[in-house]
Amino acid sequence: QVQLVESGGGLVQAGGSLRLSCAASGRTFSKHAMGWFRRASGKEREFVAAISWSGGSTYYADSVKGRCTISRDNAKNTVYLQMNGLKPEDTAVYYCAARFGQVVPGGEGYEYDYWGQGTQVTVSS
Repeated sequence: QVQLVESGGGLVQAGGSLRLSCAASGRTFSKHAMGWFRRASGKEREFVAAISWSGGSTYYADSVKGRCTISRDNAKNTVYLQMNGLKPEDTAVYYCAARFGQVVPGGEGYEYDYWGQGTQVTVSS
């Protein structure tokens, strides 16, 4: 069992930055691939980024590539999403998710076993 708690969301102006954190409980965090997804109001959930259990492989949605960086610290049981150059269209609730085993590039979220409660990111123009 893995429990996930996101933090770091907030209100930021366009062009600004935020770093989201996802703290995981459980002893098997280092064996889980991690992902970030988002859901904007009235839209479907979409993939943002994913990272392998070792941190050696990362994947990004085209919409955030070059602006976001996913990373993890297995000693702290935490995964991060650094977001720069934020745009109003990045406004959404951001969720982290955990998947035991191999990382999945992209996906719709069904590949993941555990989810956090989400953190709101609002980007004003």
